[in-house]
Amino acid sequence: MDKVAETSILYDLYGGLLTEKKRKVMELYHEEDLSLAEIAEEQGISRAAVHDALKSAEKNLKEYEEKLGLAKSYIARQKTLAQLKKELGSNVNAKIEKLLAELED
Repeated sequence: MDKVAETSILYDLYGGLLTEKKRKVMELYHEEDLSLAEIAEEQGISRAAVHDALKSAEKNLKEYEEKLGLAKSYIARQKTLAQLKKELGSNVNAKIEKLLAELED
């Protein structure tokens, strides 16, 4: 998995644990696709402070994952679901299809 996808998954899972400042910087950088300079200007801080906040947030997200393992578990479940769908093929009735969809969410 590439770094951007990994960071996105980790943010989705653990973003609420970050400080408001780090959450805002992460959102502006990853979701709004703003540059460090643009974020610095918008937030009234230096470009270096934006960089430090991003790196610190990414480090925090990785530490949360190391301790809790939610992303690893999520990815494993998604792989298992994909394999199950493949194995079932077109032999899926509406009830099983609904259950599979619920598991994906």
